[in-house]
Amino acid sequence: MERTEIADLPTLNSDLLASNFMLTAAFWFFATLMIAFGLCVVLLRNPVSCAMSLVMSFISMAALFVTLDASFIGIIQVLVYAGAVMVLFLFIIMLLNLKEEKSRRLNFGATLGGALVVAAFLTILTRLVISNPAFAKPLPLLSGSQVDDVKSVGFTLFHSFGLPFEIVGVLLLVATVGVIILSHRSLR
Repeated sequence: MERTEIADLPTLNSDLLASNFMLTAAFWFFATLMIAFGLCVVLLRNPVSCAMSLVMSFISMAALFVTLDASFIGIIQVLVYAGAVMVLFLFIIMLLNLKEEKSRRLNFGATLGGALVVAAFLTILTRLVISNPAFAKPLPLLSGSQVDDVKSVGFTLFHSFGLPFEIVGVLLLVATVGVIILSHRSLR
């Protein structure tokens, strides 16, 4: 009986390796997708296309959370940001009747300055990652126990952050009432 258990170990290791490879590949795929759609948000001229690119960026971020075993946060990301917030953005775009932005000539000085700032940032970030010994350590393995995401998020939210949660709710209510008042005033 022990021989069959020992014989099954290479199969288990190869399955674990394949699973880790697939999770890593999915993580990098969705990270690349999120960055690409984030660039589309900045570079596209049509406001509706920018909003739809932002939706895809939010969905890619939710998939990143799922690959990192934070499925509750991924679901909330889709429901709150890709759903409710983007519907509000699209209503605002339609309410303001925004048109496609006209193409402008490329300002060489601003483009060169922006490229230099990005290059300096990437250089500093690379030096920081290379010089810091904490980045060279292997990451610890995740524990095998399943943590209840909903229970831990709810407990932390209402136990430690109850007052800020209520303040955010009141601010959202005030903003909603303000938008309704401003939209009715402009229609008259």
